[in-house]
Amino acid sequence: MSLDTIDRKIVEATQSGLPFVAEPYGEIATRLGLDEAEVIDRLTALQMRGVVRRVGVAPNHYALGMPANGMTVWDVEDAEASALGTNIGQLGFVSHCYLRPRALPLWPYNLFAMVHGSDPSEVEEKRAVIARLLGPACRGNDVLYSTRILKKTGLRLARNSTSKGDG
Repeated sequence: MSLDTIDRKIVEATQSGLPFVAEPYGEIATRLGLDEAEVIDRLTALQMRGVVRRVGVAPNHYALGMPANGMTVWDVEDAEASALGTNIGQLGFVSHCYLRPRALPLWPYNLFAMVHGSDPSEVEEKRAVIARLLGPACRGNDVLYSTRILKKTGLRLARNSTSKGDG
């Protein structure tokens, strides 16, 4: 699945966030020499194709007073992991949730859910909610607390270049 030149320019212009103005799509359109409707239509098409997952606000949880960040990890029955993960991912306090392969014998966990709180006790309360939801399908769990941010961005396309290795 490749992007045409215009789609790529739209992704490059929006990948770091939309401008904080009354009409952000209009602003992007003006920068790229396009119509606002075309920017919106193309972004919608990119979402429908699965190229763009979503367009939304990404609040800074530190600035919102939530400096405790815990990646909760769970050892759940493989047969139930997908359905349970979907349920956990729908909790309002889970910012992201995903399945990963175990790395036995050292790492038995296959379900991961990130939660944030004003302090570690709030994260632990949220972890307890997840544990109750998982019930007997959960064989073990832990929580890994963030100590510092090394990088906080999503995937970024390199600027389009004609020479290999640029970007």
